[in-house]
Amino acid sequence: MKSFRAILAGDLDSVSLKSEMETYGYVFIRDLMPKEVLEQLLNDMIGIASDEGWMIEGSAPSDRLANSAMACFDPDPKYKQAANRAFCLERLHALKHHPVLTDVMKRLVGPRLLVHPKPIARIIFPNCEAALLHAHQDNSGIAGSSESYTAWMPMHDCLLGQGTLEIKEASHLSGLQCTDGYIKPEAAPGGDWVGGRINAGDVAIFHSLTVHRSTLSTSNQLRCSVDCRFQSYDEAVSPLEIVFPNRAKGGRTWETTYADWKHDDLKYYWRDLPLRIKPSLAELAEKAENADSPEKRLRYTTTMELIEREIPMLVH
Repeated sequence: MKSFRAILAGDLDSVSLKSEMETYGYVFIRDLMPKEVLEQLLNDMIGIASDEGWMIEGSAPSDRLANSAMACFDPDPKYKQAANRAFCLERLHALKHHPVLTDVMKRLVGPRLLVHPKPIARIIFPNCEAALLHAHQDNSGIAGSSESYTAWMPMHDCLLGQGTLEIKEASHLSGLQCTDGYIKPEAAPGGDWVGGRINAGDVAIFHSLTVHRSTLSTSNQLRCSVDCRFQSYDEAVSPLEIVFPNRAKGGRTWETTYADWKHDDLKYYWRDLPLRIKPSLAELAEKAENADSPEKRLRYTTTMELIEREIPMLVH
């Protein structure tokens, strides 16, 4: 397999990131993020894994040795419990606002940067086929404008065989693929699959239409990584990237997310931005009236109520 087209963080001023992204559908930057920042978040994530019994008792936390008897994955309730705890980590949300990362994203989308409020912290068991994310495009899940980007970064060195990321070059140029879920690798449009070792500090940034996949870890260690998403706030964003319509069922809320934070500056930051949403309030109102089940109608109605509260500067 071809290796990533790597760009050194020190060479960013001599490279056109927009041109790279337009041609290949991704940019891969070596040594971008400060390792001490990643290590602090990694320790938080390891603490959660240890609390959940996911690591071999008596082993050093830094070894991340997985207790295979406890293997679980999304949407297993045990996994969701840990994922919800990880989502509340203040350091997780601070990471997506780190100046070196937002500087790179502004080079791609311009100065009117929207940092998506919902990062994903992943703690993945080794040798767990069911946890694999097969070939897909992020836009099929996050919706909104297709001109959004994902930044994927491991919290530790991630060698081949430890569950890395692979990307299909130039696959974004073929648009959103019609699929009920995953894309067959042999049917994925574009050029070559690329991959390779990804170290702590490296960041892979790819377009929401770029086909990508995770690989199976054949090691004995948990893999800890983070996904953050970005776009210009001139582009429409899905309201589900901001609100939590399942809060009535005991799901996440911003209040519970922020409960143990020590600082306030990153709370509700999107409320100060003039945002456009897709689907619009008018489209959601139509869905709320015409949905084929009471549950769906309630979900759309709840989403509208949350939008009016959580997105006060909504552009109609």
